[in-house]
Amino acid sequence: MGMILTCPECQTRYRADSTQFPAEGRRVRCAKCTHVWQQMPPPPEPDPVPSIGLGEATSAEATSLRSVSPAALQERHVSERSLADRLGILVGWLSLGAIMFLIGWTGFRFREEIATMWPQSSSLFATFGVAVNAQGIAIDAWSYRNEMENGQPVMVVTGKLVNRSAHEMSIPAVQVTLTDNNERELYHWTFKPPQPTLSPGQSLGFSSRLPNPPSAARHLQLRFASQD
Repeated sequence: MGMILTCPECQTRYRADSTQFPAEGRRVRCAKCTHVWQQMPPPPEPDPVPSIGLGEATSAEATSLRSVSPAALQERHVSERSLADRLGILVGWLSLGAIMFLIGWTGFRFREEIATMWPQSSSLFATFGVAVNAQGIAIDAWSYRNEMENGQPVMVVTGKLVNRSAHEMSIPAVQVTLTDNNERELYHWTFKPPQPTLSPGQSLGFSSRLPNPPSAARHLQLRFASQD
């Protein structure tokens, strides 16, 4: 004999077999809201009352009525909770990935400013193959050429210095290093730029000359003399 169970908490209705409920009743759990209550068997009715079967119910009622046993209510709740847990974990990982991407992009975009305020961060950027200048001044657009002057070869090194920080910076001396094909140092010299400081965003051209450079020189490197 069938009976209709109605959750007293959320009013969700279920169809169950009344023969499974003894006279003292039994505990059941709502699969929708997990509420637990003591369900008593249906009382005997003196007059027969037409019952609403699934075939006679409206579409809304047919959707809410379920032919389930009390044991199946808890199984359905566990399945729904497992799906919600998986969705929550997925959303959490996606959010974490978005935050890490934003942090990485911000660090790369403002690496020069970060290195200026926190010089120790230069080694961290170098670990990822990103070169930064903790002094806030960069050597940019440099080149070299060989010329003849009074019958002697002369190496001319040119470029510009750019202040990429947000405040005025002192300009350190620039060191030029010549190496051979095996990257062995042959000679180096330093020169002082034509002015002592640079304002924020300002650039300054430079030029340095070396008479009679080593004939075995094949590579040239520029760096600030104060850098290790």
